[in-house]
Amino acid sequence: QVQVVESGGGLVQPGGSLRLSCAASGSTFAISAMGWYRQVPGKARELVAALTTTGYENYADSVKDRFTVSRGGARNTLYLQMNDLKVEDTAVYYCNAETNAARTYWGQGTQVTVSS
Repeated sequence: QVQVVESGGGLVQPGGSLRLSCAASGSTFAISAMGWYRQVPGKARELVAALTTTGYENYADSVKDRFTVSRGGARNTLYLQMNDLKVEDTAVYYCNAETNAARTYWGQGTQVTVSS
């Protein structure tokens, strides 16, 4: 079992920045990748950025050159640095952890609101 907890959401003006944090606990030795997803009401959850334990990064086209995913000193910590935020980035952001056994664990989500 892996537990995932996000933090760092909030209200920011367009053009501003936020940094989201994700901490995984439990059987973290089995994690093969971690990622950030987001969801707005009425739409499917979508990938924002993901990072494997081998260093492979994947970003949604809409956030390339604005968002950066990184891992903390511990393998079980993931960050999402979001710069030049836009109104359309408003969503609930979720962190997930995927294991070598192809199981996926989700956090509860953190709200990001971009508004003037």
